Amino acid sequence: MTDRPDRIAIDVGKVLRTATSLRANLITRPTGRAVRLAIQTQLQGVGTLSVSVIDFSEVALIDFSCADEVVAKLLQEYLTEETRDAFFVLRGVHEPHRDQIEEVLERHGLAAVAETEPGLFLLLGVRTEPEESAWVLLEERGRVDEQHVGEVFGSPDGEAALTSLVHRGLAFRSPTSGRVHSLSRLVAELM
Repeated sequence: MTDRPDRIAIDVGKVLRTATSLRANLITRPTGRAVRLAIQTQLQGVGTLSVSVIDFSEVALIDFSCADEVVAKLLQEYLTEETRDAFFVLRGVHEPHRDQIEEVLERHGLAAVAETEPGLFLLLGVRTEPEESAWVLLEERGRVDEQHVGEVFGSPDGEAALTSLVHRGLAFRSPTSGRVHSLSRLVAELM
């Protein structure tokens, strides 16, 4: 088993143009469903341990129903006990779609790592204050070796928050080394 997941980049704008006749707008639930199904088809060829960059950069508009179909349903399907080895980073989440994505994540009790500007990653959706603090600390460091988790996160609450981030698919713990990686660092290293 590897210390790093496979990486797949999915350009939602390209999927949108291929799956529908629309150019750059993710509107209507059937459009969102078609795009999600096309993304799922691309994900079928990925290894059992993967980080997927779902790129919205070329999408001009996204409505709530499409955010629900493309983001929430995708995360719900791949973050189950059986498929927890799939991790997602949302790229190109700009103002025209950030509110819709954040609201849908909150409605479903989900969170996601999003790159809102090149190199600027945020945690969107539902998270606790300790999870937010642990995520920011991991984001600053990029990765933490297993033997240093206690000293870096400083308390049982900090360690529990880190464990929660891993469980929720917001950070990656290597099954071989135990090292915990921020998803942004994995994306940068795998590009």
